Amino acid sequence: MRRASSVGAGDARGDEPHALWYADARVRPATPVSGRAMLARPTPGKMNHWKKFKPKACSVQLKAGDKDSALREVVEQLLKSGALPEQHGEGAVRALFEREKLASTGVGMGVAIPHVKLKGLDSVVCNLCVHHQGLEWAAVDGEPVHILFTVLRPEREGENYKESEHIQMMSWIASLSRTPDFRRFATQAKTKTDLVDLLKEMSAV
Repeated sequence: MRRASSVGAGDARGDEPHALWYADARVRPATPVSGRAMLARPTPGKMNHWKKFKPKACSVQLKAGDKDSALREVVEQLLKSGALPEQHGEGAVRALFEREKLASTGVGMGVAIPHVKLKGLDSVVCNLCVHHQGLEWAAVDGEPVHILFTVLRPEREGENYKESEHIQMMSWIASLSRTPDFRRFATQAKTKTDLVDLLKEMSAV
């Protein structure tokens, strides 16, 4: 399996190592099972990351025809849901575009994880979206992207944002991207609530 660290290092602000997603050696892909029970065993500190994903901010049917349009659609979904304040909309789009110019966030296996710092945010904003047809993303394995995790984070630590928790969450997202059952059930989700329920299940023992 090719490692995401081959994509490059740094987010749009230049200081978040891409390899962080795969840094936690304790995270292992789950063994495929029938049904959705016991999809993955959590590691300490990642039990509540799913709570950052609100159903209204997610999508099971992105309609964009290319990467740039998909990133705009993702930000629009965050704005419509109220997860991202209106004044940060254009800044988020610009930051995501700049991040992709540095190196593709397509980590392979049909998953992309665009992630950037955004000036003015005081807490992490994120969503999970599915594109059934697949999007060309210059992913590490050359395959189209169907599952899109987008993470916007503050520039510095504060009451609502801790760097250590962010690293744990990114490692958790990375472990999901490597889990066949998660990818299969995510692309089969019928509603936004189904997506968030899946994240919750993946955080349970």
